[in-house]
Amino acid sequence: MARPWRTVDSVDVDEGLLELRQRGETDFLITLAGRVLMNASANISEIALAELACASLKNKKNPRVLVGGLGMGFTLKAALDNLPADAEVVLAELNPIMLKWCRGPLAHFSGGAVDDPRVRVVIDDVAAVIRHAALQAQENHFDAIMLDLYEGPDGGDRGGRKHLYGDRALAVSSSALKADGVFAVWSEDPARLFEKRLKAAGFSVKRHHPGRGGRRHVVYIAAKTSGAKARGSSKKQSGR
Repeated sequence: MARPWRTVDSVDVDEGLLELRQRGETDFLITLAGRVLMNASANISEIALAELACASLKNKKNPRVLVGGLGMGFTLKAALDNLPADAEVVLAELNPIMLKWCRGPLAHFSGGAVDDPRVRVVIDDVAAVIRHAALQAQENHFDAIMLDLYEGPDGGDRGGRKHLYGDRALAVSSSALKADGVFAVWSEDPARLFEKRLKAAGFSVKRHHPGRGGRRHVVYIAAKTSGAKARGSSKKQSGR
């Protein structure tokens, strides 16, 4: 008989009760209003997100990347494992309790990644961090933006997070990336409308299904094109 889950810690957030649950020594869940957001034993797609996004940055000088969403720290750790020692990683996390958990009961999953000297933590909506970066000079833009959020663009297709996955949001993300930047997004399921929006925003798009067998989550790797650079520059100059 399986052991019951116990609540390690919880906090009320706008969407409901955010909980960290544990069963045994290494079995953890993060839930929101009773919905499972993350499972410590299912992390292949989160790791693949960072590995694919950082594939071209291992030998780049001073790469600058943004990770949106901390979760259990798997994406952040994988990004650090695939970036050089002179990289800068900005981690945007909306809920401070995630940092507490990743420094406490979940620390062994990420090897204390949040305290790596390359990491700068920002407690804010990642959309706001992207908007701020888009207004900065080119050298302050990102080589890669990774969104590992509990609601991906498949939910956005049904009317959710337009401030992250809508047409205007993708144009802003393009403007926040360097000329050869990569926009990487985790999704629970394929999001066809999102793929179309990415292409319309000037990205070349590859859809990945990491892992084998059964239901697999989706990782989108969107590379910024020269056309996207031109459109992003014109919008920035017009102040829109």
